[in-house]
Amino acid sequence: MSMDYGLAGQAAIVTGSTSGIGEAMATALAEQGVNVVINGFGDAARIEHDRRALEERTGVRIVYHGADMTKPDEIADLVDSAWREFDRLDILVNNAGIQHVSPVEEFPPEKWEAIIAINLSSAFYATRAAVPIMKAQGRGRIVNLASAHGLVASPFKSAYVAAKHGIVGFTKSIALELARSGVTCNAICPGYVKTPLVEAQIGDQAKARGIPEERVVEDVILAAQPNKSFVEYPHLAGMLLYLVSDLGASTTGASLAIDGGWTAA
Repeated sequence: MSMDYGLAGQAAIVTGSTSGIGEAMATALAEQGVNVVINGFGDAARIEHDRRALEERTGVRIVYHGADMTKPDEIADLVDSAWREFDRLDILVNNAGIQHVSPVEEFPPEKWEAIIAINLSSAFYATRAAVPIMKAQGRGRIVNLASAHGLVASPFKSAYVAAKHGIVGFTKSIALELARSGVTCNAICPGYVKTPLVEAQIGDQAKARGIPEERVVEDVILAAQPNKSFVEYPHLAGMLLYLVSDLGASTTGASLAIDGGWTAA
């Protein structure tokens, strides 16, 4: 039996929510009766099909906004559109992100700029636009998707690690600014989640290394996770629902690891 988190009728934005973790987060909120603005790239027909299906299944309003997370004006319009659509904004989930892996001396500058823009700066621009609305309401919840890489580092991921460490610091600063406003700000720091992108990497790594996929999972992908298990979408959704509900009212400025023990050492 699912738990009622008391969120029905609220309004949320989830960036990067047309696939993967963001889609799971948007779905979890919709299933709790939250009207959601989804955002992200992908095939327009598939996005519309999924939007309509989620709306019909949950009975809430699901609105798509195609803001480019590298463009501050479009991010501001995303937030403004949500407020115009629902006359409120209760939840902002800054989830949009991309990745590139390369030694620093070979790291393409355009990839660095894109990762910093999408993984870090977009959270600033969305938060900047959302905070006045939430302050006026006297309540709001901002949840930033960081990563275990916001707490520890790995080689060849300089831009991603820098951006995710930046998200953790940004979260703390915003939490302190808003501590008496009724608005909280927290970060979720997942380990490896079996997203479509990661699933593709498993097959590619198996071919490149000439080893079975199960060995790739345990010895390569999940090498840093002591439990040797992928983080599952419901684990992240459960943390999100706690943070955005009244249960999470005293949790702010936290960076919450859901990583199978990765950052415990």
